[in-house]
Amino acid sequence: MSAIRSKIANRALGPGDRVPSVRRFAETMGVSPSTVVEAYDRLAAEGIIRARRGSGFYVTGANLPPLALTGIGPSRERDVDPFWVSRQSLDADASFLKPGCGWLPADWMPNAALRRGLRALARADDAVLSDYGSTRGSLRLRRLLLGRFADEGIAATADQIILAASGTDAVDLICRFLLRSGDTVLVDDPCYFNFQPLLRAHQVNAIGIPFTPMGADMSAFEQALIADNPRLYITNSALHNPTGATLSPQTAHRLLSMATAHGLTIVEDDIFADFEPTPSPRFAVLDGLDRVIRVGSFSKTLSASVRCGYIAARADWIDGLVDLQIATSFGGPSPVAAELVTRVLTGGSYRKHMDEVRQRLTRARKETIDRLAPLGLVPWINPRGGFYLWCRLPDGHDAVAIARRCLEEKVILAPGNVFSVSQTATSFLRFNVAQSGDRRIVAALKRAMAA
Repeated sequence: MSAIRSKIANRALGPGDRVPSVRRFAETMGVSPSTVVEAYDRLAAEGIIRARRGSGFYVTGANLPPLALTGIGPSRERDVDPFWVSRQSLDADASFLKPGCGWLPADWMPNAALRRGLRALARADDAVLSDYGSTRGSLRLRRLLLGRFADEGIAATADQIILAASGTDAVDLICRFLLRSGDTVLVDDPCYFNFQPLLRAHQVNAIGIPFTPMGADMSAFEQALIADNPRLYITNSALHNPTGATLSPQTAHRLLSMATAHGLTIVEDDIFADFEPTPSPRFAVLDGLDRVIRVGSFSKTLSASVRCGYIAARADWIDGLVDLQIATSFGGPSPVAAELVTRVLTGGSYRKHMDEVRQRLTRARKETIDRLAPLGLVPWINPRGGFYLWCRLPDGHDAVAIARRCLEEKVILAPGNVFSVSQTATSFLRFNVAQSGDRRIVAALKRAMAA
C-alpha cells in the first residue's frame, strides 16, 4: 500500500493510470499475489484506486497527495541533494562562509547605482509603481537587449523577447511550454544543479551528457539523440556552471547540426555572458533563434534581490509563452524591477562596474588557486573568466565527507555530485573565488582532509 501511495505522491502514477498487475507487483515486492490483492482492496476502499472488471485497478485521483519532489527520481544522500544544498546556502546567517555558493558578495555589486535607480524610481509615474506590466515586459529593456544581440550578430525583433520574473522562471516557463510528463531532456554532466530539481518538478527524464573542456561530449550527445529521442538540451555556453569551461566553435557547430537533424531544441542559459573577457561561441548566434532559445537574467551581475529574466526565441513561440505566463502568473517581472534594471544598465556605470568585477575575479581566481594548491586541490581547467573553479581532490578524498566536516565549522562547500546526474563527481568541489578569500576556509579544508 505504501509503495502505491508513494508512486502516486511522486506522480509516477496519475489519475486514470493503471497500477501494476497483481502478478507483476507481487513479483516486484517479493510477496504473494494474495497480499497484493488485499493491499489493492484496501486502497480501493479508501477511494485511492478502483477496479475495472476484467481490466485491473486504476488511480482515481481522489485524495491525491501533494507533489513530493524529494521522492521523484533516484534517492540521494542529503549532502548532495540539490534542495538541501540550496536551502543551506540561502538560509545560512552572516556567520557562515560560503565558498560553495553561486553568487558574488554583496559588496561586489553596483549598490551605488542601484540606490540612484531606486531614488529615481520614487519619482516615476504612478503606473510604474502601481500597475501590472505589459504582457511581454518593458519595451525599453527589450530594446536594450536587442542592441546587445545585434552586437553579437543576432538579428531579432522586440516580439522575439519576453521578460520573466527570473532566469529560473524563464527555464520553468519553457519547460511548461515544450515538455510533457515522461519526456526526456539532456543536460550536461556536471551541470547547474538547480536544472535537476526543476526538471524533476516537470516529471521528465534528465539524461546527463559528459562534459569536456570544449563542451558536451559529441559522441555521447549523438548516442543520446538516437537512443532517447530527447525534446530539449539545456546548457550554459559561456563560462559553464560548474566547470567554467567555454564552448569551442567546432563543438558548437557539430552539436547544433545534430540537434537540427533530430528536431531537438536547445535552451542556452547565457547568464554568465558579461563575465567573459571576450565573447565565445553561442548556439543562439549560430542558429539565429530558430531552434535555439536564449534565456538570461541580471541576478549575477546586478542584484539577486531585483529579479528579472528574459527569453529570446522564435516570435510564434514567444506568443505562446506570453499566454502561458499570463495563465500562470498574470504577466512577467515586476515593472519596478524591470525599470530599475533598465536604469542601471543605461546609467553609464555598468560597463565600468563589469570591468572592475572581471579584474577582481582574475585576481581572486589566481589567489584561490594558489591557496588550494598546497592541499592538492587542482582546477579541472583554468577558466577564461567568471567566478567558479571546478577542483579535483587528491586521490582517496570524498567531497561529501569533506563538505560535511567543513559545515560543522560554518563553511558551506558545494560537493561535485550535487551537479552530477550520474553521481560520478565524487572527487570534485566547486569553489566561488569571490567568496573564497577568508583564510578560515583553507584552514577548515585542511582539517577536514586530514580527518
